[in-house]
Amino acid sequence: MHSPEVLLDDNDAVYDYYLRHQQNRWKALASYAVLARRFRPRVTFAEGAKQQLKALIRSGRPVIYAINHLSTSDPYTVAATAWRSPLRSKIGRVRVLAKDELFLDPEQRRKVDMMGGIPVFRGKDHGIRAVNAAGQRMMDVCAQRLADGDHLAIFPEGTCNEVDHTRVQAVGSGIGHIAFRAAKLDAAPALVAIGINYGTYAAGVEPSAAEVVSGLAYFRAPIRELPQRPADIARLVKEELQLAVDGAVAHY
Repeated sequence: MHSPEVLLDDNDAVYDYYLRHQQNRWKALASYAVLARRFRPRVTFAEGAKQQLKALIRSGRPVIYAINHLSTSDPYTVAATAWRSPLRSKIGRVRVLAKDELFLDPEQRRKVDMMGGIPVFRGKDHGIRAVNAAGQRMMDVCAQRLADGDHLAIFPEGTCNEVDHTRVQAVGSGIGHIAFRAAKLDAAPALVAIGINYGTYAAGVEPSAAEVVSGLAYFRAPIRELPQRPADIARLVKEELQLAVDGAVAHY
């Protein structure tokens, strides 16, 4: 299938492509393994969460992973975490929302596509009105991918937290709409919050490369029953994500 340029003006073709795009699983596994050796995250779990996550993955139910956002290196930390956790068995079937600018450079796009990226045209980059239709289509694509058996990883804060890495920023309703639309397709997803922590560093700056290596990822126990309204789902996501961040800070 032809791979269109990731441009807002051509978002229909873009999302037609990413509705069906499937990366090479063996290349993905190899790349995730390399990232795990390079970034070496410490993976920890809330009490009982690891066993519950394993059971959830075995059940075949779709899962949305909500992750806090601290650094442009977070996608690599998450990939390395997936390799070092029960998520390894789902590598190649996890979609990851990523801002559209990461798809512009061909070499960078190759890497993002390999990791299961789905582009997001953000209002802060293009204007709220300009991205409305594309945003609706993106949420439909994510819901359908969940209904098709994929998992979905989202940084619901939408941008790197440069204020206080211990406090979750505002969470938009998008993640709630995706879960709601998946449920309408008879594929009600579970929710797993993952908190990332890179230690103590100055506010207003990203953690250094040395701080990113050997960061910590903390898994909350899965939430199997989500509220019915998108706004309520988003509120639950923020609550769970804050608890995950608290866990990551406490276990660092």
